[in-house]
Amino acid sequence: MKTFAKQIFSFILPVTVLIIVPSSIEHDFTSNSIFTLLAGILIMCLGMYLMTVTISSFIRIGKGTLAPWSPTKKLVITGLYSYVRNPMILGVLITLIGESITITSVKIFIWSVIFFIINNIYFTLFEEPNLERRFGEEYKEYKRNVPRWIPRLKPFQPGSESR
Repeated sequence: MKTFAKQIFSFILPVTVLIIVPSSIEHDFTSNSIFTLLAGILIMCLGMYLMTVTISSFIRIGKGTLAPWSPTKKLVITGLYSYVRNPMILGVLITLIGESITITSVKIFIWSVIFFIINNIYFTLFEEPNLERRFGEEYKEYKRNVPRWIPRLKPFQPGSESR
């Protein structure tokens, strides 16, 4: 699949989670104060940065996308992935929280909690067992050393001692 097509497919899921779902559950997109507006935008920028870097890593290093129909061919464990196993989902979650702060939306905040719960269940029951099957001991070592959600302080180096 061409790189441009991979990039387009890589944005289908985040656009759904960050734009389509929030716009269907929240109809008041006004900010209550300049503080919440600026804080929310800053938080959203951080989340978008994390998403952009990780999606790019999937395409460049993993030779695939975040989409299940075009998975990576190589396990990505460098860059942000050397600190936390799911930086892309954290980026989406941070962006959702930024959205909820920007417009002071409890509905979008609840959606972010639901999104996190769904992903935690999905990763535990499906994604991680699938990665163990696909990448074997390489993934198992990575999983033993890199947390799912809370980043470690030092980057993981394959072949190094367990933390």
